Amino acid sequence: MSPPIRFELRRRTFLAGTASAVVATNIPWSARAQSASGEAAAPVGPEQTTVTLNVNGEPRRLVVDNRTTLLDVLREHLRLTGTKKGCDHGQCGACTVSVNGERINACLSLAVMHEDDEVTTIEGVGTAERLDPMQQAFLDHDGFQCGYCTPGQICSAKAVLQEIQDGVPSHVTGDLTARIEATEAEIRERMSGNICRCGAYSNILHAITQVAEDGA
Repeated sequence: MSPPIRFELRRRTFLAGTASAVVATNIPWSARAQSASGEAAAPVGPEQTTVTLNVNGEPRRLVVDNRTTLLDVLREHLRLTGTKKGCDHGQCGACTVSVNGERINACLSLAVMHEDDEVTTIEGVGTAERLDPMQQAFLDHDGFQCGYCTPGQICSAKAVLQEIQDGVPSHVTGDLTARIEATEAEIRERMSGNICRCGAYSNILHAITQVAEDGA
């Protein structure tokens, strides 16, 4: 039987190993591939794509990097900055927009996936002269404080009422055969993906409820 290996970790050895690991992880993959094979790794396929998006009723033709998210195209390429970048991980809902009538987190979707899709941002919901009923309800009920999350909240709220009207069930829907009502529980559950760090949730709920009751 072999004797047990005695391993002694010295501070200098640990620091040297840690530094080497940090350097290795920060070397670009293309450089690592080149050093391993002796040749530069060629990209697979095109790096850019021409895509046409129908944004707020207007066709917009763009050449974008294939890795660009829909959120960054809206904000950086089209200058539609109403759609906000919050967590950039699909967890806060600040970037909520409508694509072909369904709400999505724009930060989690690549722009090249939406060729000829109908994209509606907060800029396409209403105007300063003629507010959408949901926008007016948020004003009436003080459904915001800092306002950063409000565009995503409004886009999501409009989608919530449409989902209820279309009979799309949620986690809290009790009877899948009955008509779904816009109850407090339904609205809270469906809006749970939109975070308001100011804590205006009760006012947001009142605003959505008002629009539901008005049938707007």
